[in-house]
Amino acid sequence: MTEIIQTDKAPHPVGRYPHARRVGQLLFLSGIGPRTPGSNAIPGNVYNAAGRLIDYDIVTQCHSVFSNVRAVLEASHCRWEWLVDVTVYLTDMSRDFHAYNGVWAEYFPNIDKAPCRTTLGITSLPTPIAIELKCVAAFPENHR
Repeated sequence: MTEIIQTDKAPHPVGRYPHARRVGQLLFLSGIGPRTPGSNAIPGNVYNAAGRLIDYDIVTQCHSVFSNVRAVLEASHCRWEWLVDVTVYLTDMSRDFHAYNGVWAEYFPNIDKAPCRTTLGITSLPTPIAIELKCVAAFPENHR
């Protein structure tokens, strides 16, 4: 049996999929980006007068994406510390990895309690964002 999770506290998915799905004691989050819930604005993006993206602030986007992940976890009655695996997608690995790694350390200061992580450099994402996270969390055995 599975449970579908949707929340207005995180940005709406850009496709036809849920924010998360719980299967037994595991919670699988769909890819989550730094868009602002409700408005879909992208924090840290800088546009020219014609509306073309000319720059972005990866640190701002990192904080926003972590906030959105936390919102989905909370809507799922799950805790931040129950994250077990995170896949990170960066559109500019050479520019952004160091800054992302610094923000990661703020949210997971203790390596012994941090989830596993894989970081991939990719060419683009479906919206003009520079980062997206795909997460898996595990509920404790006695948690229903």
